[in-house]
Amino acid sequence: MIESWAALVGVVAVVLATLGIGTWGLRFSRTTSDFMVASRTVRPALNASAIGGEYLSAASFLGVAGLVLVFGADMLWYPVGWTAGYLVLLVLVAAPLRRSGAYTLPDFAEARLESTQVRAVCSVLVVAIGWLYLLPQFHGAGLILRAAVGAPAWVGTAVVALVVVANVAGGGMRSITFVQAFQYWLKLTALLVPAAVLLVVWVGDGAVNPADIGPIAGSTAGDVEWSRPIGVGAQGLYVTYSVIIATFLGTMGLPHVVVRFYTNPDGRGARRTTLVVLGLLAAFYVLPPIYGGLGRVYADRLSTPLQTDSLLLELPRAMLPGWGGEVLTGLLAAGAFAAFLSTASGLTIAVAGVLGQDVTSRTFGRTRLSGVAAFRVGAVLAVLAPALVALTGVEVSVARMVGLAFAVAASTFCPLLVLGIWWPGLTARGALAGLAVGGLGSGSAVAWTLVVAPSDTWWSVLLGSPAAWSVPAAFATMVLVSRFGGGPSATARRFLVRLHTPEDVRLDRG
Repeated sequence: MIESWAALVGVVAVVLATLGIGTWGLRFSRTTSDFMVASRTVRPALNASAIGGEYLSAASFLGVAGLVLVFGADMLWYPVGWTAGYLVLLVLVAAPLRRSGAYTLPDFAEARLESTQVRAVCSVLVVAIGWLYLLPQFHGAGLILRAAVGAPAWVGTAVVALVVVANVAGGGMRSITFVQAFQYWLKLTALLVPAAVLLVVWVGDGAVNPADIGPIAGSTAGDVEWSRPIGVGAQGLYVTYSVIIATFLGTMGLPHVVVRFYTNPDGRGARRTTLVVLGLLAAFYVLPPIYGGLGRVYADRLSTPLQTDSLLLELPRAMLPGWGGEVLTGLLAAGAFAAFLSTASGLTIAVAGVLGQDVTSRTFGRTRLSGVAAFRVGAVLAVLAPALVALTGVEVSVARMVGLAFAVAASTFCPLLVLGIWWPGLTARGALAGLAVGGLGSGSAVAWTLVVAPSDTWWSVLLGSPAAWSVPAAFATMVLVSRFGGGPSATARRFLVRLHTPEDVRLDRG
């Protein structure tokens, strides 16, 4: 039985628009460079919209509102951190990374450290982080179709997987850039219009102020008012700082974020792109907390108040019964599905690039695949594993899973990029040791968190939010081990000069 015809129409429209724009973009995709980095010709305004499209995932569109609903204002650290992460990226990484000339993070690591071992470890980490981030996208898509349309959860997973594979394998980065730029503005509109209408409804109802509402019945927030931090004492302070570290530093380590900076024409374009992205993210993240606050006010009208990821779809019909609520639900469903498609597309490109270079093209013996063919096979493999896990019906919190992915990225690629760009003393041995400490530490915490129910013990808190200890441990290990090894080679020194020399200076010198 169809729960909402408007939501069904919205989802179908987004799918058709995504396929249509992707098909239109096929005419521009010919070479391996087109598929991997759009031949490095994407201008800042278009690239920033595309980054906004892929970065604002299910966690941003659905998760923030749900977390604010249940846990209160302390959860606003997530959108603050996700936005501020681009400021750190702008200052430390954006321009040098573009000047490296790399296609992927493993490319950069091998060029900087002259080590195939480091490249292999980075390839494994890219795939692991990509799959960890893809899983909540597929899970969220199933949840949306189940809540809004009444379809089985596997339908949403299957639809997203098939559309993403078709677009990515068909046109690669150049085609997906147009799709993701469109999807950013669709997501912004899908949140802005219903928020404006629902705020008018709230004012007309004369409802109480959200700040005066206590915790939702049955939530884990205890008796603390929602506008105060939920963390009490040392544990709460630790969790807050761990979230800040993971979100501020994890952005630069996300493979689908980093790969987009390779598409800019030059380092200056990469910096301008980042500045525009900051504005686009700030405009977007103002909106989800509004839904969380309104959910607090109208909690008694929600059928399932603790289903955090479905709040956006329930709220319009709870506040505005009739066709008005249905239309708003349809718009929000369209925006949510666009979030899954755009983020899943970016992740698939990042993982497919690595699989195509380091796995697929080297496993067919004498029938070695070409660059484009290897990329396409890699795209299928990139989607297959997380889609199968999602189809098993594993229940995960969208925002929680994305937060863990940020923690792993912050504990691995962040130290590698920062030290690899700014410290000449980093060696391959130090990088391997740091990646092992950060990757195994945060990865073990992720596995433990997914298997064991959280508790109030310190061990549970430390493993549930690992960034506060895993990130410093990775940095310290890279520095200490590198100091006991040899210095950088002449090739590595020349590579560092290239990272920090603006392109116009190189042109002036011939």
